[in-house]
Amino acid sequence: MWRDAALVAGKDLRIEARSRVATNQVAPFAMLVLVLFAFALDPNRGALKQAAGGLYWVAVLFSALLAVQRSAGIEAGDRDQLRMSGLDPAGVFLGKAGAVAAQLLALEVLLALGVVVLYDARIASVALVVAACLLATVGLAAAGTLYATLSAGVKVRDTLLPLLLLPVAAPVLLAATEAWQAALAGHPGDGTEWLEILGAFAAVYVAFGVVGYGALMEEA
Repeated sequence: MWRDAALVAGKDLRIEARSRVATNQVAPFAMLVLVLFAFALDPNRGALKQAAGGLYWVAVLFSALLAVQRSAGIEAGDRDQLRMSGLDPAGVFLGKAGAVAAQLLALEVLLALGVVVLYDARIASVALVVAACLLATVGLAAAGTLYATLSAGVKVRDTLLPLLLLPVAAPVLLAATEAWQAALAGHPGDGTEWLEILGAFAAVYVAFGVVGYGALMEEA
């Protein structure tokens, strides 16, 4: 399983490195979202700083949709070949989710710098921010990979995926925002319970993907 996961993740990351979709499209889109929020709330700098955590995760969530759609589109015309390749379905799931997570983590570093520069935010607890980003990213990548595969066989998959994923990602958005707000306020203890929610969400979707991804591939 782990060998197959490494093969699939390496393939997806090499394709992204060659196409540069993440660097040329997703990253500029995410930064543009932050800039637009800054323009909208600039007259009230206090409100901008208070909402920094939520605005950050909204930008991450929108970018995750693009990354997941791109990941699913790589095999848009070769799903049968992937299904019959002999690769462990659990390994395929972990590989594709891992590649999405790696791209999101790199993007989150860029967005964090943008929040500090544009919103004049100061991160008082780096450890809490890192933990929230890791757990939230794993959850978003796992859930996104599952729902992208679930909607792959539908003609309107590009518009269906946001409708499926965004409601499910609401707990991640809430918990990650609260954890970030606690980190920005310098009260890391207040973010512990939110980390538990993020960890539970990530564990559920990773476990479901490992167990059920083969069946989803067959249905798709």
